[in-house]
Amino acid sequence: MVKVQDPTDELVAGRYRLLEVVHREEGRVGWHGQDVEFERPVTLTRSRLPDHLREQAEHRTAARILRESERMGLICPGKVSTVVDVIEDNDFLWTVTERSPGVPLSALLGNGPVNYIRTARIGLGLLDVIAAAHRHGQTHGDLSPGQICVDDQGSVTVSGFGLMGATSSARVTAPSYASPEQARGESTGPAADLWALGAMMYAMVEGRPPIRDRGRLDATLRAVDRLPIRQPAKAGPLSPAILGLLRRDPLERVPEPVVREALTRILKQELDDSTPTAQLPVFRDSYSAARRSGRTFGGRTVGRPVLVGGALVVTVVCFAVLTAAGGLPDGDTSASGSAPSPTASGSPPAASGSPSASPTDTGTAPAQPPASPTPASSSPTVEETPSATFSTYNAPEGFSIDLPKGWKPLSTNGTSDLSYRVTFGASGDPRTLAVTYSTRLGPDPVEIWAALEPSLRSESTDYERVGDIRAVDYRGFKGADMEWISVSDGVRERTLGRGFLIGDSRGFSLRWTTPADDWNDSANQEALDVFFQSFQPE
Repeated sequence: MVKVQDPTDELVAGRYRLLEVVHREEGRVGWHGQDVEFERPVTLTRSRLPDHLREQAEHRTAARILRESERMGLICPGKVSTVVDVIEDNDFLWTVTERSPGVPLSALLGNGPVNYIRTARIGLGLLDVIAAAHRHGQTHGDLSPGQICVDDQGSVTVSGFGLMGATSSARVTAPSYASPEQARGESTGPAADLWALGAMMYAMVEGRPPIRDRGRLDATLRAVDRLPIRQPAKAGPLSPAILGLLRRDPLERVPEPVVREALTRILKQELDDSTPTAQLPVFRDSYSAARRSGRTFGGRTVGRPVLVGGALVVTVVCFAVLTAAGGLPDGDTSASGSAPSPTASGSPPAASGSPSASPTDTGTAPAQPPASPTPASSSPTVEETPSATFSTYNAPEGFSIDLPKGWKPLSTNGTSDLSYRVTFGASGDPRTLAVTYSTRLGPDPVEIWAALEPSLRSESTDYERVGDIRAVDYRGFKGADMEWISVSDGVRERTLGRGFLIGDSRGFSLRWTTPADDWNDSANQEALDVFFQSFQPE
């Protein structure tokens, strides 16, 4: 690398002439320029050096950036800017690339909000690049509007690979698009790129990033780490996808395949025009990756990190996951809007769909419609039941259920649309139960599980479905059961998920997971029966 001084008064590195500024971000400025040696147009980007680059030898930094650019060019031909030179300038780094078609996304944002269709198209193009990078073990780590060029057709070209990557150095460029873990100076992984994708789509539809620049790097990074994200008002059916990408826990962000399906569905339905664009069944399993890594989501005891693959472990939960993406179907659910009620004898009706029941078994139909479950400010209460081993848990979120003695919530997540997920268990007990509630669900529980299964299969170890997806009438509610086996930390586990609709695109799911070898134990069968019989929306 060649050291240069004031680039405004002379050629950069004696070779590159600066012509005009094309984008400005905190810690980064880009110019259209001219390579006077070869008489070709180039783009020059000056980025503030993060700590990990200042500590490295110059040739190592240049070699890595050039190598990663070349590698990404082979992986995504035509979608990654070709780096022709890397130059050190005191605390800054100049990256010289071939001139990409189109304009920087930052310039596009300068013209105001972008409609959600064009946002989805740009987002899908960007996802193609970062997903390919992740498959080959590369993290960008520095994505921002200044690193993306967009042409009139929405095609994107990405630059900046190799500057940050998977490091524990706090991000120093475009901090409004840094992920919370980057803001805290933690190790960066692929989830940081997903956050940046969500932040850029948010900025496109809203006309501003989810966290505004505070004028000082440290102040902006603190805001990124601590401030809540306001729900986008102009995102339309993109809103759940964006919010799923902007989950603060990197392990709970929506995975790439789910985002891809959401964006593709939006574009396809826009072209089709035969179905309202708002109806997009997409987000699948935030649970399956959790199964793989362990911090419960419908499954096991908390303690191992969890990739809640569908991130919206709450926002996109359709049964234990939010099943619908941007604008999930708001149509008729064809489900009873009634709440479960006790039988005339005062005890709960028998549950259908438990392992010993036929999928078509039915119980007593409910008589009164349930109120929408909403988080309450009161503390949960526990009441003794006739059973010697179970007690009733009255959740402040808006449901009650009988739990084994000693069980309590292990984790609780909620969103602004009142969706939530509560996972129950006990220390030393490998079994868990997850209760999820969603306000945006599709009309067919069987189809929702079927759409979820590919994600489960790809994200679980040794996934195997047990039997068919079964439609069930759960105490008057339209529902479906799916069972599967997977391996988590070397332990084969079996899960039964029951999802059911309670009307108005709202519904619950119960997921019960135990070690597979213990599935038929009488204690486990009793627990499952009690869960199904005692669960009550309030």
